[in-house]
Amino acid sequence: MNKQPVVLSIRQHDRNVAGLTYVYPVVSRRAGGVSIGINLNPNNACNWRCVYCQVPDLQRGAAPEIDLALLERELRDFVDYVLNGDFMLAQVPPEARRLNDIALSGNGEPTSAACFEQVVQLVGRVMSDFGLIGQIKLVLITNGSLMSRLSVQRGLEAMQTLGGEVWFKIDRGSAVDMAAINQINLSPDRVRRHLKLAAERCSTWVQTCMFCMDGEPPDEKMLSSYLALLQSAVEENGVQLKGVLLYGLARSSMQPEAARLSPCPVEWMAVLADRIERLGLSVRLSV
Repeated sequence: MNKQPVVLSIRQHDRNVAGLTYVYPVVSRRAGGVSIGINLNPNNACNWRCVYCQVPDLQRGAAPEIDLALLERELRDFVDYVLNGDFMLAQVPPEARRLNDIALSGNGEPTSAACFEQVVQLVGRVMSDFGLIGQIKLVLITNGSLMSRLSVQRGLEAMQTLGGEVWFKIDRGSAVDMAAINQINLSPDRVRRHLKLAAERCSTWVQTCMFCMDGEPPDEKMLSSYLALLQSAVEENGVQLKGVLLYGLARSSMQPEAARLSPCPVEWMAVLADRIERLGLSVRLSV
């Protein structure tokens, strides 16, 4: 394990900082402390290509076969290092020296791993052995596109027993806007169905990234369709959500559109957060 004193920040999400295949630490704005990430897509493959994605050399595809034994060794060793070593003192700013969660995230869509359910069970064993169940969260950061898979649904049910949370990506509300931002062909109806599948099985937050394109924030048409999607999911589908994790750009995109993107003004983000709250949803804003 690489224990060089690289000081982490919200802008330092290098998956290789620990020198491991699957496990990496980050200081997360949304988590509010240290998150131990599990990268199930070390091949940089994802079934989406979001224009703001920070993954270099991103390619279309799914997670490769996962070496579960290696993953468990890395996770055990790194959790021990965080809890019992000098990791927090050497590599984490004082205000963030708190282990908040273990996150299934990384360089692509984690639920595309064929062994996703087994990974959740593995993480549960490690959390139990270190006395972390009920102390930290297990978080899945997902685009939600594979929620119809039974193995993914069983993984979410297992996460719920561990006090887990799903962070379900919804960046825009119309098929046209989703195609432009996430580079996928997806209908709002399918998003609602998949969101319901997730929320019925595990505590679920919507996570939304907002940013300016060519200097302009999303226009009122985009915002209205996004807010309508959230409202219909709650009112028509009866989805029980924890709320919305609303965030802006903190790190540079590694996609061809990078030069066109910039953060939205803080005041603009605050107004949008207020509009979401008027739908009856709590909002955690990170800018």
